[in-house]
Amino acid sequence: MALLSMILADSGITIKIGDHVWSFGFNLVVYLIIAAIIGFAAEAILGWRAPLGFIGAIVAALVGIWLMTQVIIISGIGDYNIPTTPPVPLFRALIGAIILVALWHFIFGGIFRRRRSYATS
Repeated sequence: MALLSMILADSGITIKIGDHVWSFGFNLVVYLIIAAIIGFAAEAILGWRAPLGFIGAIVAALVGIWLMTQVIIISGIGDYNIPTTPPVPLFRALIGAIILVALWHFIFGGIFRRRRSYATS
């Protein structure tokens, strides 16, 4: 892992538009992979799917990570941090993703479900 990060450390993608500069490196790729794993784990635990499939699972995990690290701060529980920038606490991120997928299901569950007509002729 250390060798891979040394190889990819200088080969990031930099986008410059006007005065704005965005730089995407190996750290972002690791962060998105962790978010995908956490999103799919949250969907598997609940048994419900987030909308938009793969992208929806990643978005649910990213918002869940933000929710449990910036908005709702729980202290006193031990957590395993993945050393990215910013670090990802695994258990808190999983709890946040589960909360987000459950809220999505409870709020919009009936709207996006296809209803079948049972009309008899």
